Amino acid sequence: MEAARLRAYLVDDEPLATERLARMLAPYDFLEIAGSSTDPAKAVEFLSGASQESPGKRIDVLFLDIQMPGMNGFELLSRLSVQPFVIFTTAYDQYALRAFEVNSIDYLVKPIETEQLERALAKLGRLRPLIKPDWQLSPDLPAVLQDLAASLRSRHGDYPRHVASRVGDRISFLDLSSVTHFIARDKLTYAVSNGKEHSVDQTIAALEQKLDPARFLRIHRAILLNLDWVKQADISFAGRTVVSLKDARKTQLPVARDRVRVLRSRMGF
Repeated sequence: MEAARLRAYLVDDEPLATERLARMLAPYDFLEIAGSSTDPAKAVEFLSGASQESPGKRIDVLFLDIQMPGMNGFELLSRLSVQPFVIFTTAYDQYALRAFEVNSIDYLVKPIETEQLERALAKLGRLRPLIKPDWQLSPDLPAVLQDLAASLRSRHGDYPRHVASRVGDRISFLDLSSVTHFIARDKLTYAVSNGKEHSVDQTIAALEQKLDPARFLRIHRAILLNLDWVKQADISFAGRTVVSLKDARKTQLPVARDRVRVLRSRMGF
């Protein structure tokens, strides 16, 4: 007897990210996309509805962004009386890793790649039939989720003002205000300052977690941009977006399609 298809629901405040994920999931026959939302509050309403009580309409797996305006992913989960399995989609590794202790199957770091998605779906497939472990049914789970939500909302702290660059035995310190962007290339990461590239011993993902999110924004899988250095953004008829910097070289950097919306929001255009 063929196993029933798993019903999935997608939540991400970026419409392009939701649309892209839906396209990536379409070829997998064992999944049925029951719906999606860019509004966390509407997602809670849908997931908490009467359909959750019907086995034929219940959501089996939730693809959920963590960092969303108004209500983050942990807060969304804390409001659900019935907990689906979760595959987190996030640009913030540290919170996804903490979420593993809650009810996550896996996490996908945006922009999501096919290899990541296949890994997560393979784990999901191995769980069939979906039988929830005791900890997922714990009455303490909402409190744990609320704690994670509060922790994410209060994530500010003192951000570094310098980044270290090592060349041989010499370590120099770059003022982050002078760094126009970080770029990953050939398995190395470089801080670009005054038109020069300086090697740093951190990945783009690690830098994104450590640096002030009000100033630094990941606009591409391999680029972390200092928003203070943006001069203009150009959008072509084909939908391609490029930002030009204020540096002497007038550097131009591409913006990934699923990062355009957040860039527009942050820059107010």
